[in-house]
Amino acid sequence: MRADAERTVRTILEAAERVLSADPAATMEQIAEAAGVARTTVHRRFATRDALVGALTAWAARRFAEAVDAAPLESAPPLVALYQVTANVLEVKTGWGFAMGAATASSDPEVVRAHSDVLAKCDRLFRRAQDAGVVRADVDLAWARRVYYALIHEVCVSGGSVGGEDANALANLVVDTLMRGIAPASPPVV
Repeated sequence: MRADAERTVRTILEAAERVLSADPAATMEQIAEAAGVARTTVHRRFATRDALVGALTAWAARRFAEAVDAAPLESAPPLVALYQVTANVLEVKTGWGFAMGAATASSDPEVVRAHSDVLAKCDRLFRRAQDAGVVRADVDLAWARRVYYALIHEVCVSGGSVGGEDANALANLVVDTLMRGIAPASPPVV
């Protein structure tokens, strides 16, 4: 694809994310208007609305996988890697909420593979953390991952605006809640 065609597709996808996040029933015409292109331009790139949503979902899944790959999962201490991957993922998931939500129901092989790869990397990171003593030996790592994913999900459904914080602050909130829970450092004796 030529560079100008790639820019046009990206502009359309970015506009689709904004418009569909605000109104999931938005039309191709509304998306074209938000992208600043003619409706025919959108239709030339994406034959149907479903094709546009599919492309948007695949594009976001690639950004999600790249965000995970950008974190030093194997080279940094496990807790540092966990903070970094969390911040990276939150950047994508809060910025591409509609597409990331659509990805959970996608059967597109590229999307499924991206999410499967991310899950495997998360599991390896949690195992590294447990092996390093950062996570207790008796913790069920599959459960810990599900809790971690749920915390990330909660940040995303809040619009990424928990206290108006940025991705790094939100990553701190997620990881601190996961690792320390909500109890005080020295729980009171009952």
